[in-house]
Amino acid sequence: MSTALRPIRADDWQAVHRWAQLIEVCRYQPWGPNTPQQTQEFIELEAQEWEVEPQQRYPFVILVNGMVSGLAALNPRPFHQAEITYSLHPEHWGRGIATEAARELLRLGFAEHGLHRIFGMCDPRNVASGKVMRKVGMVHEGRLRQNVLIRDGWRDSDVYSILRPEWGPRF
Repeated sequence: MSTALRPIRADDWQAVHRWAQLIEVCRYQPWGPNTPQQTQEFIELEAQEWEVEPQQRYPFVILVNGMVSGLAALNPRPFHQAEITYSLHPEHWGRGIATEAARELLRLGFAEHGLHRIFGMCDPRNVASGKVMRKVGMVHEGRLRQNVLIRDGWRDSDVYSILRPEWGPRF
């Protein structure tokens, strides 16, 4: 199975909507399930990030065998840091695709953007996402209490990070 990241384009919205409309994908997120219009508007905004000078965010689609099957982003923060995010169609869950995407985001952040620290956050109930971050060498730093409001109420967020000296080919 071939996995790659490419910059998101406005015309990706229909492929993204295939999973952005599914409750199991957005269960732990403050967004969704999306209507077609919500997905289209979101993807158009994400695609515009590639035209901003200087660029502030790096949103990608995850391609699996050439098909748009997920989203991933590197979101720089002050002080040589960035947050990574990823989302994947459920038909690809459990196949290592999110892990490959996260590895590539770390490579971009450390090798191409010279970052010092990269972090990610997930709902503690999202065991799979926490596992992805640990597999790429990120360390569980702690838990932010009730920091995101979602459909079933306030949720906590587990924070994971990796520092540049910790990053390398072993992950």
